[in-house]
Amino acid sequence: MLEIFQYVLLILAFAIAGILIYAATKPDHGTVARSIVIKAPPERIFPLIDNLRTMNTWNPFAKTDPAMKGVYSGPDDGKGAAFDFDGNKNAGAGRCAITSSVPSSKVTMSLVMTRPFACDNVVEFTLVPSGDTTTVTWAMSGPAPYLARVMGTIFNMDRMVGGQFDKGLSDLKALAEK
Repeated sequence: MLEIFQYVLLILAFAIAGILIYAATKPDHGTVARSIVIKAPPERIFPLIDNLRTMNTWNPFAKTDPAMKGVYSGPDDGKGAAFDFDGNKNAGAGRCAITSSVPSSKVTMSLVMTRPFACDNVVEFTLVPSGDTTTVTWAMSGPAPYLARVMGTIFNMDRMVGGQFDKGLSDLKALAEK
């Protein structure tokens, strides 16, 4: 019986070592991006992104915790607009601030999370018109420290975050196409 237990521990140790080694080989920078085609001009879609109050009506991350505390600061829209939030374990805590705003084509944001995991990411929304539609891309990129790479080995972060991006873009599309 003791011998079987030792084999199980040895196999478990090799599995953990394998995950740790594999995580060390992953890139130290990550990006998640999703796109959707919306039947609306960029001028109709842009204000739904460039104003954080409006964005939080369709942003799935803002809907994660209905009791989330949030404080808006700066201008209503564009560069300098910010949203500090503190929510439950699923929503986390941090700050989202617009760092650049190019009317009807691009909004860049800084997303600094303090909880559940610290991160400092760049979020970009790009709007590319084509005829009577606009392709909207929601991308997030940032450093991937070792612990994040270990978690990414165990959990598919692209699918988890990307799934939220897909939901948000779908809600944005419904709002913009009204």
